[in-house]
Amino acid sequence: MPGPTVAPVAGDATLPEAVDVAVIGGGIIGCATALELAERGHSVALCEKGGIGAEQSSRNWGWVRISRRDPREVPLMAESIRLWEDLDRRVGGDTGYRQSGIVFLSPDDAAQAWNEDWLRNLDGMQMGGAMLSAAEVAARFPDLKAPAKGALHTRKDGRAEPQKAAPAVAEAARRQGAHILTRCAARVIETEGGAVSGVITERGRIRCGAVVVAGGAWSRLFLGNLGVDLPQLRVVNSVLRTEPLEGGPEEALKGAAFAVRKRADGGYTVSSTLANRFDLTPDAFRLFAKFLPALMLEWRTIGLRVGQPFLAAATTPRRWSGDDVTPFERTRVLDPAPDVRALDRVMARLREALPVFERAVVAQRWAGAIDVTPDALPVISGVDGRPGLFLATGFSGHGFGIGPGAGRLAADLVTGRAPTVDPAPFRFSRFHDGTALKPMVTI
Repeated sequence: MPGPTVAPVAGDATLPEAVDVAVIGGGIIGCATALELAERGHSVALCEKGGIGAEQSSRNWGWVRISRRDPREVPLMAESIRLWEDLDRRVGGDTGYRQSGIVFLSPDDAAQAWNEDWLRNLDGMQMGGAMLSAAEVAARFPDLKAPAKGALHTRKDGRAEPQKAAPAVAEAARRQGAHILTRCAARVIETEGGAVSGVITERGRIRCGAVVVAGGAWSRLFLGNLGVDLPQLRVVNSVLRTEPLEGGPEEALKGAAFAVRKRADGGYTVSSTLANRFDLTPDAFRLFAKFLPALMLEWRTIGLRVGQPFLAAATTPRRWSGDDVTPFERTRVLDPAPDVRALDRVMARLREALPVFERAVVAQRWAGAIDVTPDALPVISGVDGRPGLFLATGFSGHGFGIGPGAGRLAADLVTGRAPTVDPAPFRFSRFHDGTALKPMVTI
């Protein structure tokens, strides 16, 4: 089943001979990184094996939120919200961004206490965070039938349109001088004296002094060919959208069994963490010890499956040269099948909670592959012993909203500028230096 329709971005016809930085991956993270670098006067080539924003960057829920994030991400997300507020003007396009607010319902007293405790992470940040009582929730959503002892409300949270955002950022980067190369898979990174010296793509070589790997769910495979061990797995989340619907909520709303947000077209994007699926692969066994704490946290919401993805992963080459056709050329777009039954259950719970959705017509279903790390934190970092190699990946389902800030931080690290926020929580070395890898929130 094809994914959502993404605003088309035509790739450049010619390959540059040399640039300062090559960015691998044309999702929201790669595009934001390329824009930051180009705006600072650096020459950039963005290499995307398929189309801009064609994978998870266009398949996510479209939430732009600081609420309920891992506390270690909060400063970077605050920076991202500031960037989102000016992004349409900056890119000269429409990302669909609206600061409409997000409400996380508390179905019981324990959840209300957890939300209240989490809210302390926003102290002094002026994000408009507040706890709502049961009466305030009822006044805000008078037709709500779901149990709610209260809720966490963050006024400065909001939404954007995933099918528009990455393409708009990519086009802005091009106007700033970046080369946007679609259907141009990076095959290998070249080095001289141990330092990055270029990238070999399926269309030829690009000389460069730095590379940012922002390959999303493909990053582990690509980096493994270089001998860089990134612990990363894939979780598939299924999503649906409805036809335009009158009378639904303006604010995004998260309940125990559903998540819903209004779209720019008047319809709604609907999903849930209960629509997550994990396909067992050989990497799941290789990385079992590192991911065990995450599994203990997520086991109630992720359905495990053994099937065709195991065989596909087991037969995918893990080593290749610059002359070989790579897995990235054989699969231009990850387009997993949505879990229709799971989405039907989510929609049923939403209709029970908000009767207005009994009139909702499902227009489309799709799924996307989320790149997950053991602690559900991204990697935005250089790689020790690999001068010129930088990573911006592993966003664990939180990447769309944090994309502008992540791109800024990645550009800071590449150019040696004082970082926007402390990059220590996102360092690559945490996976290999004995740091306890434990997620603080769910994906």
